[in-house]
Amino acid sequence: MNTNRILHRQQTAATVIRYSLMSMLALVFLFPIVFMVISSLKPDLQIMQDSSSFLAFLPVGNISLNNYREAFVRAPTGRFIFNSVMTTALTVVLGLLVNSMAGFALAIPRWRGRGLVLTLIIATLIVPFETIAIPLLLIVSRLPSIGLNGITQGWLNTYHVQVIPFVANAFSIFLFVQFFKSLPHELVEAARIDGAGWFQIFASVIMPLSGPVFATVTILTFLPMWNAYLWPIMVVQVEEFRPVMVGLQYFFQLNVAWGEVMAYLTVITLPVLALFLALQRAFIESIASTGIKG
Repeated sequence: MNTNRILHRQQTAATVIRYSLMSMLALVFLFPIVFMVISSLKPDLQIMQDSSSFLAFLPVGNISLNNYREAFVRAPTGRFIFNSVMTTALTVVLGLLVNSMAGFALAIPRWRGRGLVLTLIIATLIVPFETIAIPLLLIVSRLPSIGLNGITQGWLNTYHVQVIPFVANAFSIFLFVQFFKSLPHELVEAARIDGAGWFQIFASVIMPLSGPVFATVTILTFLPMWNAYLWPIMVVQVEEFRPVMVGLQYFFQLNVAWGEVMAYLTVITLPVLALFLALQRAFIESIASTGIKG
């Protein structure tokens, strides 16, 4: 009996220590976000005064929403958010469709050379985007574009120049392949015996079982697109199509208002947090079940 009590106490102590360490680690990652949100409610002078103490993380002093109002006045923040939502949503939707179908073709049907094709796709991950940015810019600047004024040359200053180059993604295809391989192959064989075609199997058998990997790819596609800066600043020179990260430049012209900067950053961070909180359970389930297996 005493031995059981000792073991129970040891397990309880280990649990308390583990969760305490996890809580401390979580606080370390939360501190910048808390500082950003709290600072967005303070005037610039108070931000500077509180930055040297723990008051920087507390909503004390002259608290108001003035910085948020000024953030929408100083720059066309609403337009930037709309542009980012548009390009990100299109990339996520098209990416899920294209990459999932490619992953299905490389994971389920058996055909000669699929391993080599997958290897070549994965090999593209070692090529940094910066090395192909200039060649890609030259290509898109010469492609025909259909607009209100008819067919013009070049995709610059459009939505699709920010979307189409990033629809197909090697890592997303790899994740889909790994997840599809982990599904019971008997389901596919049963559907084939019943006369189902490959597309019907993909739509009716594979997709209903693949919620976790779709959630994971959604998050991994959303984040780089929402945070895109290098490519948009190269291909978009007009305010009408600029995304949120390029719009951040407006707040560093002339006099920098740090309260407005923090308010702008808070506004553009909220969609990221909302998406992750909505999909976190499926994301963790996908990572646990897929496990990046061979």
